[in-house]
Amino acid sequence: MEPERARELLARERERVEQALGLHSRGAEESDENVEPGEEDSEDLYQDELDEGRRADLKAELAAVERAEARLEAGTYGLSVLSGEPIPDGRLEARPTAELTVEEQQRQ
Repeated sequence: MEPERARELLARERERVEQALGLHSRGAEESDENVEPGEEDSEDLYQDELDEGRRADLKAELAAVERAEARLEAGTYGLSVLSGEPIPDGRLEARPTAELTVEEQQRQ
């Protein structure tokens, strides 16, 4: 894959993740930290836990973007981090942060 195309894909992925992280963050004034389960108006407890899990997933996705950007700068983007085999451009188009070939991913 051409480095310019890889940069474009990674920039788009970074923007998507960072935007999602910003949309899901909550201000301190909205915190339900002091609400005990079962108390009145604690219906949002489930949603809070779901949102926290989603934030953790997004942070992991952002870390994957950062690793891919580092590989791009090092000249190893598009190569499996496990075997060094080329990752097909189609896979990188679909998943710009791919670190493994499809076959390696399936074995993991």
